[in-house]
Amino acid sequence: MRPVDLARRHGLSTQAVRNYEDAGIIAPARRSPAGYRDYTAVHAAGLAAHLALVPAFGHSTGRRIMRAVTGGRLDEALEHIDAGHALLARDRATLRAVEEGLRHLAAAAPEAADRGRAPYSIGELARHLALDPATLRGWQRAGILTPPRDPRTGHRQYLARDVRDAELAHLLRRGGQPLGAIATILGALRDAGGLDALNAGLGRWQRDLTARGLAQLRAAGRLAAYIEALTHEGGAGGPAHRAP
Repeated sequence: MRPVDLARRHGLSTQAVRNYEDAGIIAPARRSPAGYRDYTAVHAAGLAAHLALVPAFGHSTGRRIMRAVTGGRLDEALEHIDAGHALLARDRATLRAVEEGLRHLAAAAPEAADRGRAPYSIGELARHLALDPATLRGWQRAGILTPPRDPRTGHRQYLARDVRDAELAHLLRRGGQPLGAIATILGALRDAGGLDALNAGLGRWQRDLTARGLAQLRAAGRLAAYIEALTHEGGAGGPAHRAP
């Protein structure tokens, strides 16, 4: 198979195919007596696997998986795949924690502080929430609160957003949420820019996770076909490229 034929089959340029070969993503092509590359069905299966791995695991991990498989290091490839599955599982758990936390927040609105006043000190915020200052310090260590410091005194300054986060954290603790989950929820809230924005983004977040999961299923099939092709044909470049 000529480079142009392989490239067209996968919607790539011939230079891209050569780059993948040079990077070890697919095995070296056989050469004709005149020095021209001759690709095979094994190379086609390899390119199909790589293109399926990118949306499933990202460019960097996809390349590592392909290099490991093409180089005959199957266990190394499987470790990268396992890590990708574990990351997706953690992301799903994070989404569930955020959704659960938002249900608690929807059940009862936190008390509103006077957010137009000067920043709260740790003692003032502790009194506002009827908490010990040590609790607020513990929440900061857990990543729940991120108050800035007064550049002159070095004391914590709880601005409007910090007061909001403390009120929400207090509510979630009363609802039985662990500190780690609260840190996750409030981190997502800060990234989104507010409760309304976070609620609006949850559906998109779920769709992204579903797309990744389906992409991983498709990539598994393509990669299995590539491994089988390598095993049956001994790899496109000889024994060094056989899967174990």
